[in-house]
Amino acid sequence: MADVAFDPAAPWRKARSVALRPEPFGALVYHFGNRKLSFLKSKLLVAVVENLAEHPSALAAIDASGVPDAQRPAYVKALADLARSQMIEPQEPAP
Repeated sequence: MADVAFDPAAPWRKARSVALRPEPFGALVYHFGNRKLSFLKSKLLVAVVENLAEHPSALAAIDASGVPDAQRPAYVKALADLARSQMIEPQEPAP
C-alpha cells in the first residue's frame, strides 16, 4: 500500500503490523513489515492513534481525544505523515 492519500474525513486505524510502546514523551512506533521506527512526541497524539479505529474518521478521533481547535491542523499533518510511512492505514467499512 504505497502512497495512500490521507483523507482525514475517512476512517483510519493503526496498521496491523505496527506496535506502540509507551514512553514518557509519548510513544515509539515500530512497523514490523517495513521496519520503520517513528516517535510520537505527544501523549495526546498517541491517544488519537490508539483511538482511530473507534471513530468514523480521523477528524472524529481528533475531536474525541480532546485536541484543542488551534492544534487540529498539526494533528492532521502528523496523521498524514503516519499514513505516508504506513503506520496507520485506511479502515475498511464494516460489512
